[in-house]
Order: sequence, then C-alpha cells, then structure tokens
Amino acid sequence: MITTSFADIKRIIIAYIKMEDLRKVNSLQLYQFWQSLSIGLLTIIALMAFSRILHFYAAPIVAFLAAAFLYTLLFRNRTGSQASCQIITYSLLYCVVNYAVVTILLNILFIWNLIEVPKEFLFIDDPFIPSLLLNPICALTLWIIYFRRNKIAFCKQCKLRLGGIYENGKSGYIFKYESGYQLKNLAILFTVLSLIIWSYYQFVYIKLALNARDWYVFTWLNIIAYIGDEIYFIYRYYNLYLDLKENDEIISEEELQDMTAKTYLRYYVICDNKIFLDTHTITPNEEYKEVIDTPFITRRAVNGIPLPEVRTIIQRLTGIKDGELRFFFGRKSAELKNHSLLRYFYFLDGKPEDYPDMPLEGEWIDFDTVKRLYTRTPGRFSSRCLSDLSRLATIILTEKIFTEDGKRKTKIKSYSPTFDLHDVRKSQLDFQDDKWIKVAMFNSDTRFFRIKKLFKTKPRVR
Repeated sequence: MITTSFADIKRIIIAYIKMEDLRKVNSLQLYQFWQSLSIGLLTIIALMAFSRILHFYAAPIVAFLAAAFLYTLLFRNRTGSQASCQIITYSLLYCVVNYAVVTILLNILFIWNLIEVPKEFLFIDDPFIPSLLLNPICALTLWIIYFRRNKIAFCKQCKLRLGGIYENGKSGYIFKYESGYQLKNLAILFTVLSLIIWSYYQFVYIKLALNARDWYVFTWLNIIAYIGDEIYFIYRYYNLYLDLKENDEIISEEELQDMTAKTYLRYYVICDNKIFLDTHTITPNEEYKEVIDTPFITRRAVNGIPLPEVRTIIQRLTGIKDGELRFFFGRKSAELKNHSLLRYFYFLDGKPEDYPDMPLEGEWIDFDTVKRLYTRTPGRFSSRCLSDLSRLATIILTEKIFTEDGKRKTKIKSYSPTFDLHDVRKSQLDFQDDKWIKVAMFNSDTRFFRIKKLFKTKPRVR
C-alpha cells in the first residue's frame, strides 16, 4: 500500500473548496439570460409598432422579418461559447411564426370565400388590428410550451450539450426556475391582454372607424404592457445579481480572464458491490447540510491531465497501487472557460474488508443501499454525485432494455432490469457517449414512436 501524505489530504480539502468555483454563476451568462428576454420582448414591440406604422399589407412581411431575426438570434446563441437558457427566444419565435401563419391562412380562406372574417383580422383590408390575433396566439403557444417544457426536444438537446440541472450547479437551478417563471409571466401577460383587447373589441369598439382611443387600446396599451414587463425583469435580475454577488456566487468576466485553466477530478472507488462514499460531506452549495459524496476529489491547475498522472493521483489518495482505473465521463464547465471536470472509476480486487484503513473519511456502502437512497431520497446525495449516478443508471438500464434504434429488446413492457457494480466493471459501454441518453429520451415507449421517427432528424450536439 502507498502512504497518503498530509499534502495529499490538504489538496483534497482545497479541491472541495475550489469546486465551489464550478457552482458559481457567470455574470455574462446571467446578463445573456436577461438579454434574451429583453430582445424577445423588443421584437414583439417592434412587430406591433411597425404593423401600425406601415401599410396594413406589410403586416405578414413584418411578422416574418421578426421571426427571421429571432431565429438568427437563437442560432447564434445556441452555437456561441457562452451557455445560457434560450427557451424564451425559442418560445417567442414560435409565437411569431404561429401568428404569421394563422394571419395568412385567414386571409387565404377569406379570399377563397371559404369563411367570413371581420376586416379587423385581414391585412388585405383596413383597419387591420394585429393585437386581436397576436395576443391570444402568443398566450396559447406560451402556455403549451410552459406545460411541456420538460419534454421539448429543444430543451433535451440543451441538456445533452451542457449537462442537466445537477451538473451545472447554481446556474442550473437559476436557469431552470427562472425560465419557467419567465414563460409563466409572459403567458399570463398575453392572456390578460387578450381578455382586455377582446372585451374592448366586443363591448366598446364601434366597427365603423378607429378613433384615437381605439388605437391606444389595440396598439399602445400592448406596447406599454410589454415595456412594463421589461422594466420589471430589469429590476428582478439586478436584485438577483446583487444577492449572488453578496453571497460570493458571481464570477465576473474580469475574474474569468484572470483564471488559469483547471482540471477537476472525481474518483469513485469501488470494491465488489460496494462503493466508498463519505456520508458527512459538507458543501456550501448544499446549504451546509451533510450530503453523500465521494471523498476522492482533487484538482490541478492545468488544461487536461495525462492518464499516468490520473492513475498516480488516485493511488496516492487511496494508498492502493494495484486498482483498475476506468474513465467514466467528463465535461467542460458551461460557466467557466478552460475548466473541466473528469470522473473516473477505480476498481479494487477482493473484498472491502481487505481495505479497512482508507486514508480519507468515508465508509463502504452496498450499492443496493445507494440505489434505494437514490430512488427514495435523492436529496441525500450531493448534486454532482446525483448527476453522475443518474447518467450511470440511465445508460446501463437503457442499453439493457432497448436497441440502438430505440426498439425494445423484449416485448414484455413490464420488464424492469437492474444492475450492480459488477455490471459496471464488466461493461464495455462508452459512458462519455450520449447515444444511450438519446435512446432513453426517444424510444418505442414514446407515444407515436414510429410516426415521429419518420420526421425525426438527428440534431447536432456541440
């Protein structure tokens, strides 16, 4: 056995503290998150204003220009170097496209004498009132996306590319909560405006000619409401920024520029069907409560670590030289440049009783106990450990149930396989590859699987 020095233990303690860097929020990300909402609202304001200022024939052209702008913005942000939630841009893009399509469809059906439509809904006649269609269409679209936001392919691909909520720490929690809040806020805003506009249209508006009051209600009241909502979110996110800064949970761009490249290592030490975990880990990110996590965490101020050095590090940390090192998976930090987090398995031969004097605090826990805690009380684990267990279980169980094409290997739908750490050690699966994660998201258990598969394209995951 190898003796673990005080310096090694000190590095582990420092690594735990420095891991908090990965849980902080990039100030630029927070700004871009607010910026996406602001630009989206400004696009809707421009759509409403130009539809009023320009000739009524130009209304569909203005709508398609707004959609093209939002699509360009969405594509640029999705492929950029900074990761930020784009669900609002995506949602408003659908709102504008749906509005344009419905508007054009109504005009075509009217021209073909298939339906009778009041002239206020037709851009081929004057006066055309965009808000009568725009507000209810936006409200319906946003409500649908709000209730389906966890099932949307756009969001699933973002999770594959950047990691889920537990992998992204504080920023993951913020973006998940705030994106839902933004969707709900906008859905309520457009719903309330729809009720006001349609009530005025039905009970107050005289369908002969529009006066100044009518234009104020149908156009400028909407624009004022959008601007008011924008001011509210400026206030909200400025206060959020101040709270995060006060709690030292913000990393500025200047700090990022000064940061050197860092590689964090997490090792899962496994023997037989047991894993060595510390059940009393305390991390500031978990509100200083005790959580379960691997005690074998360290970091190096370099961009990437050679495999021999990775092996030497875990040998020193455990004091055991003849273990089997296996790469689990790794990912670059979505918040911090040149920061990456790599996970490894370190398999030991024999029985846990053969290794009674591990240098670090912790205990050998049977994997059946780990699975039971994961199922019943996932909050007992640290967010990183929970994320790693989720990936491990998803990939192994999905491969046991489905083929690569998403078809069940057995027609018995009640078949529910299990796995243990022996399966993990014997497995030849590439846990870095997202292939089986995608199969778990879209397989033959998905409703209308065969039909959807005909139209499904393979998205590029950067």
